[in-house]
Amino acid sequence: MCLAVPGRVLDIREKDGTRMATVDFGGVQKEVCLEYLPDLQVGEYAIVHVGFALQRLDEESARQTLELFAQLGMLQEEFGDPWEQAAAQAGADSPWPFADEPAVAAPQEEAQP
Repeated sequence: MCLAVPGRVLDIREKDGTRMATVDFGGVQKEVCLEYLPDLQVGEYAIVHVGFALQRLDEESARQTLELFAQLGMLQEEFGDPWEQAAAQAGADSPWPFADEPAVAAPQEEAQP
């Protein structure tokens, strides 16, 4: 599921002619395009969907929404490790099936006389 998540703008810059920002979503930081909100400023909140800031939001509404999403586990679902999510959906304990096994060194070739 892809949520529209509120986040706080930490910095703004131009990247390849596009207005971009680092946005904090309750501890997770992502790069976001600001082209739909050209007057958004550092410190303001916006609703972000698939990497695009779509609508300005006041701080209290953003905080309440982030708290609700966190309680429902939706932030982990949205921002968690995609490999772990896929493994969980497949019923595996780990996305790395051999992570708990000791590493095996490759056999060494014998020197030729």
